[in-house]
Amino acid sequence: MHGLMMDTQLSVQLILERAKQFFPKKEIVTRQANGNHRYTYADFYQRVLRLASLLQQLGIKPGDRVGTFAWNNYRHLELYFAIPCIGAVLHTINIRLVVDQLTYIINHAEDQALFFDPSLAPLVKQFAPHLETVKNFIVMDENPIEELNAQSYEKLISEQPTDFVLPKITDENMAAGLCYTSGTTGHPKGVLYSHRSIYLHSMAICMADMMGLCERDRTFPVVPMFHAFSRSNASFS
Repeated sequence: MHGLMMDTQLSVQLILERAKQFFPKKEIVTRQANGNHRYTYADFYQRVLRLASLLQQLGIKPGDRVGTFAWNNYRHLELYFAIPCIGAVLHTINIRLVVDQLTYIINHAEDQALFFDPSLAPLVKQFAPHLETVKNFIVMDENPIEELNAQSYEKLISEQPTDFVLPKITDENMAAGLCYTSGTTGHPKGVLYSHRSIYLHSMAICMADMMGLCERDRTFPVVPMFHAFSRSNASFS
C-alpha cells in the first residue's frame, strides 16, 4: 500500500514554479561592472522558459551535459534552472582551473554546449580548439564573438517563445548538476547531484536550525556558483 498525499517527484521544476506562483514581484539583483541589473521572478521565469526552449532547439536532450563558465549573475542563474528543467545536466565549470584541467573536465563530461561570460573569452580561446564534444558556444552577452563562433545569448533567447512547456521530470533521481573536484590526486573527479538532492538541500538551508530563510529576507550568495554547486545549492534556495 502506498500513500498518495503529495505524490510527486522532487525536482528543480517545483522550486521554479513556486517562485513564479508565490513571489512573482520579488526582485533578483545582480551587481555588474556597469551598475545593478534588476528584474522580478516573473521576468526571470519567462526568460528561463525561453532559455529552455533554446536548449531543446540546440538539440540538448535529457541526460546531456551543458557547461557554464561564468561568474555569479542573473544569466548564470537562468541556466541553473533551465538546464535541469529540461532533464539535462548543469555542469558548472571552475574558472580558476588551469587550461589543461579545463580541457580535460569539459571533454570528460562530454559537454554538448558551453555558455561563457564575455570577460572569460580570452581563456575560452585557449581551450576551445581542444574540445571534442562541444557543438555550440554561447557568450552570455548581447553581442556574439566571431573568433569563437560564439552566438549571443540575448539574441538567441529573444527569438524563443514565452509559452514553452517544460517537459515533466518523472524521476527525481535523475542527474541535475555536475561538479568536478580538484581536491584529489590525479585529474579532477566528477560529482553528480540529483533533482532530489538539490530539492532537499534547498529545503534544509531554509530550515530554522540552518539559515532560517523566509521570503522577507535578502540573501547575498558570495560563494561562486561554480564551487560545490554554489555551496550545496544556495542559489536554488
